[in-house]
Formats: sequence, structure tokens, C-alpha cells
Amino acid sequence: MTISSYTFNPFSTNCYLIESAGELVVVDPSHQSELEHKTLISEIESRDASLKRILLTHAHIDHIFGCARLSQHFDVGIEVHASEKVLLQRGETQAAMFGVELEAPPEPIALIEPGSQISFGDVTWDVLHTPGHSPGSVSFVDRNAGLVISGDVLFAGSIGRTDLWQGSLPTLMRSIFEQLVPLGDEFRVLSGHGPETTIGKERTSNPFLIGHASL
Repeated sequence: MTISSYTFNPFSTNCYLIESAGELVVVDPSHQSELEHKTLISEIESRDASLKRILLTHAHIDHIFGCARLSQHFDVGIEVHASEKVLLQRGETQAAMFGVELEAPPEPIALIEPGSQISFGDVTWDVLHTPGHSPGSVSFVDRNAGLVISGDVLFAGSIGRTDLWQGSLPTLMRSIFEQLVPLGDEFRVLSGHGPETTIGKERTSNPFLIGHASL
């Protein structure tokens, strides 16, 4: 498995392109500009592999900019947790709130179920429901590779904001401590924003986790 990361749009949102055994998956198609779109398309088309799935960790505006164009270009549908459908359907409203433009995302072709597995190539991921930043946030766990793609749940030195629609700090902290921390200190964390980190580094140095654990 190989993972390529791209940082797109004015919100500096990470988009992940994962390849395994001739199959590709995009997690959070955050590309917005024409240049960003061409960059991702070129990367996908340059691989000796085919795009099989487009997965969303959640449906906030900065993670869905490229849904429509990517889905149309490759004729591959998007997948998201059921609780994020409202945000997805109101993508244009979200865009208007932030003063940006968005081509309306298509309806999801499948709903991501917590406790299910995502398979492509030689890879199998477990799906964790990690709400708090948004109601249907999910994290993708590759236990064999020792990594988790966490969306906007946990960052290097920070956590996801909870002042958006149906955000909740207590819920987010439960997601982190009950779902992510038990993965183990060595687990790599690929976040929706910022650099890669590890569970152990955040558990021992992230002020939000240290402060919460001391309460």
C-alpha cells in the first residue's frame, strides 16, 4: 500500500490517494481550484491502477470541494456516514456561509457503517465512528499498517473544532479516548489538516488530551 497526501483549497485540507494492488481510493477529495483538480486527476491517471472508491471522513465544506468533479470524471460514487448526508446535501449552503463556490456533490452511492470494513486491493480497513467534530465523522483504521486516517478528529498538537453544527467537545473527547487512543501509541495518525503524527505523541504532548486526562 502506498499513500500520497495533497493539501488543497483555502482551508489547507489534506486529501489522501491510497493505492494497493492495482486499485485506488481517494479519501476526502478536497481539491477546489482548476489547478488542484488537474493535479489530482493527473496523479490518478498516471498510476497503473483504477479508482475504485471515494470516501469521506465527514462532509464539511473543505472536505467535499472536489466530490462532484472527481465523481463525474471517473464515474465513481462517493461514500459517507448516514449522519453526514444533511451536510452533503447542504454543501452549497455551507459554501455560501464561507464565501466560496462549490459544485453540488452527488448523492452518495453507499453509506459507511461503523464497525464495517473498507476493502480494496490487498487492504482492509476498519471503520470507527468518531463523532464530535461532526455527527457522522468516521476514521479509517489499517491495523496491518498501523495507521488511522482520522479526518478532523485529532491533529498534531490540536483537535477538531466543535463550534460547528452538531459539534460537541465531550463527544469528541470520548471519540479520541475511547476509539483512537486504544489503537496504541505507535499508530500513525493521518489527519484532515496538518502533518502526520502518532497516537503516542498526541497522548503525551497534545495540550487538549493532557488537559482532558487530568480532569
